[in-house]
Amino acid sequence: MIAYIDGKLTHKDPTYVIIEASGVGYQIKIPLSTYSSLPGGERCRLHTFLHIKEDAHTLYGFTTVAEKEAFLHLISISGVGPNTGLMILSSLSVEEIQQAIVREDVRTIQHVKGIGAKTAQRIILELKDKLKKEVLLTDAPVSAAAHNTNRAEALSALVTLGFAKNVAEKTLDAIIKREGSGLSVEELIKFALKSS
Repeated sequence: MIAYIDGKLTHKDPTYVIIEASGVGYQIKIPLSTYSSLPGGERCRLHTFLHIKEDAHTLYGFTTVAEKEAFLHLISISGVGPNTGLMILSSLSVEEIQQAIVREDVRTIQHVKGIGAKTAQRIILELKDKLKKEVLLTDAPVSAAAHNTNRAEALSALVTLGFAKNVAEKTLDAIIKREGSGLSVEELIKFALKSS
């Protein structure tokens, strides 16, 4: 419902921030990774997710789209709520989460406070296939994350342009295999359009 909030950062705490936009102060819960990357008292933009329960409407914010997507993947798992999702993102980077899931590394996920063996196994079981499609494991985790985000954005754009999702995924994977994983979103889309 609220994709992002762009405004002046008026309060910064390790667990939440307040961003003023158009005269309204939004209190947004954040992971530690977002806290450490935010400037103090300056304009900023957070990608947000609005969680609605009977007794509360809570905004969760992230500096990158990759963080937000990882959070949404995590909270889609039965038994993993938004606060647990934040705890995981505060303890592990997006790349570490993705690699632990793809490599079926239960121990890494279990090291997060409040995550037991069963929950860690459920996270891996339910997200492994999804992430294997999205993540190209390389020696450099940062380029894997950039590739993952670029591929996801290009895929979304191609589906919006009328491509069938499975066809777009195969096309993008073929392009990345042929051209390498350093392509921008625009380059991926251009190659995909030329190959169709």
